Amino acid sequence: MIPDDNGRQYVIETLAEDSWRMFRILGEFALGFEEMANVGKAVTIFGSARLRSDDPYYRKAEKLAGDLARQGYVVVTGGGPGIMEAGNKGALEAGGRSIGLNVDLPHEQSPNAYQTDEIKFRYFFVRKVMLVKYSNAFVVFPGGFGTIDELFEALTLVQTKKVTPFPVFLVGVEYWRGLVQWLQGTLVRSGTVSEEDLHLFKVVDDVSGIGREIDDYYASSDRAGFTLPE
Repeated sequence: MIPDDNGRQYVIETLAEDSWRMFRILGEFALGFEEMANVGKAVTIFGSARLRSDDPYYRKAEKLAGDLARQGYVVVTGGGPGIMEAGNKGALEAGGRSIGLNVDLPHEQSPNAYQTDEIKFRYFFVRKVMLVKYSNAFVVFPGGFGTIDELFEALTLVQTKKVTPFPVFLVGVEYWRGLVQWLQGTLVRSGTVSEEDLHLFKVVDDVSGIGREIDDYYASSDRAGFTLPE
């Protein structure tokens, strides 16, 4: 069937729109690579944008970020409120570099005021590439769909050896217990992941030792991975 003039015009407009989208994506990658090129050793902190400053996890994220900054790590977050704000705030107040990689969203994602460096993205997948490429470790606090998406993206890349392995910490034993039990009881039992895959992350409540464990991980020659909590 030969398309009519309206059909041809639609195809032309669609191709033009896709071409401009491709250039926007390439532009975002170029910007991210340029801005993050000198980041040095960095730790990314993930977590919910909905947790307020009086939440215990907010305070833990703030403390951890301060500890990491004093150890010489750059702290990277999604740049928004909640846990992201706590991470940027802790790093900034400790005198460290505090980077926010912001994504334009209709709600929840207003930039926080504690960033020394702010980089804005239109596309989630471009931001995720920057986070994985330039982070030495991920620390994942309680969060929703976005947090879980970023967690499993990282675990998939490490599992499939598409990136150099790096430590991943989940903060909040009670919060993550159901997920870990499901991974063990459903995925491992059905054979869709192996038992060894569950050693790609560590679940903790105490954040005070995370910085030291990251240092130890990179000082180790075998990097055997983590053990699951009892």
